[in-house]
Amino acid sequence: MAKPNKKGPTKTVDIFCSSCNTQLLKYRKGGKGALVKCFIERISKDFTQVLGTCPKCELVFAREQLIKGTPALKIVGGKVWFK
Repeated sequence: MAKPNKKGPTKTVDIFCSSCNTQLLKYRKGGKGALVKCFIERISKDFTQVLGTCPKCELVFAREQLIKGTPALKIVGGKVWFK
């Protein structure tokens, strides 16, 4: 399978917890669609202590998976929002 583009997009989005509005990640997202997965190599800044868990309310918002042979976070629906 094809791997995601290493350089990736230049536009970054801020990802927040939907229950406590804490900023979780700064991510280089491509496209206009919904946030379904976050490739770990595209995360510019990580504000969490445990990957995939909110530091304030300890809500699990993502699971680690291999997608297209690359480590990624699979986002749980409705747990995060981004702008």
